[in-house]
Amino acid sequence: MLHEIAPYELHQEYKRIMPEPEDRVIIFDNEEVYCQIESSKDVLPKIDEFENVNLADFNYLFSINEERFFLPDLRKSSSIKPPDKYKKENFFKFRTTGLKYLSFAIVTAQQLYQWYRSTRICGVCGAETIHSERKRSVICPKCELVQYPKISPGVIVAVTNGEQILVTRYKHGPYRNYALVAGFVEIGESLEDAIRREVFEETGVHVKNLKYYKSQPWGFSSSILMGFFCELDGDSTITLDENELSEAIWISRSDIPPSDPNIALTMEMMEAFRTGQWRIED
Repeated sequence: MLHEIAPYELHQEYKRIMPEPEDRVIIFDNEEVYCQIESSKDVLPKIDEFENVNLADFNYLFSINEERFFLPDLRKSSSIKPPDKYKKENFFKFRTTGLKYLSFAIVTAQQLYQWYRSTRICGVCGAETIHSERKRSVICPKCELVQYPKISPGVIVAVTNGEQILVTRYKHGPYRNYALVAGFVEIGESLEDAIRREVFEETGVHVKNLKYYKSQPWGFSSSILMGFFCELDGDSTITLDENELSEAIWISRSDIPPSDPNIALTMEMMEAFRTGQWRIED
């Protein structure tokens, strides 16, 4: 999956450090990132490619192996311009484009960019926040509110009925291929209750025998996704949630189109069922 970048290793421990010439800079403009998408080497600009910048105007994000990544301080980023050879591309392209570890870096950086952007102003008193010197957090100097990066828990659910699996198509968003039932966990809700609720809300069926599969960090929605297999409990008649989905059907194992398991948890779970690598009795 996208986060499985071995032999590379992510080091996300927070450090308050200054960038050096070879360090990478990830510059976003909403959902677009400055990059060379056709390049396998200089996909992202390096610090030494920038002119007349203050090194204190960059925030350290994380390292992958020895390669360090920085984000311009969003309070000062209007003065930081990338070299002309780097063009804006929608960061969603990095689901399938480029070196895998760089794709993962860009998607993870987008999650932090969105958090930094949404916490520049304190949500309690309206004062401008400051960065902590000790940990990845922002602090309000007026009311002392401390905010940490937000991670939304979500579930991915493979509902099986013998040799069939329940697949859906989203009604909104760019992804239009088959997917599994998915949704965010609500306040006060266990993962198991979220699974039962999401499956029933989207398709009108009940489930039993929930079995945990694995998890995946998913920066596209600032989420940690947890995958489960389960079995149909009772009637298989589908009642479609037309607000969320354009389609929901039972499909036989042999009719599932092959998918690339190296990107998303949904794809890996569908491929595991298609190939027989996962059966509910496991």
